[in-house]
Amino acid sequence: MLVRIVKLGFYKQNIDVFLNNFENNKAKIRAFDGCTFLELYRDKNDPGIFFTYSYWESDAHLQAYRKSAIFKSAWRTIKPLFSIRPEAWSVDKLETLD
Repeated sequence: MLVRIVKLGFYKQNIDVFLNNFENNKAKIRAFDGCTFLELYRDKNDPGIFFTYSYWESDAHLQAYRKSAIFKSAWRTIKPLFSIRPEAWSVDKLETLD
């Protein structure tokens, strides 16, 4: 399983636009072939910083999503809203403790 962590920073006036975009696309992202989990987090100290966590069956599934019309449309909408350069990590999930 591949875990994708993305850090996104937005100017204050663009936060609602981002949140609306996420709301409109979250079900499509989660339903995309190979996506098994999706969450959105907000930084406690900076309300303009967000993190997405998504689980993918494989890197091939993630790359297919990144080439999809869903991703391209969402990215085109949010890219001009950033206050910082987005950062992304693909990591292997090694262990979960309940």
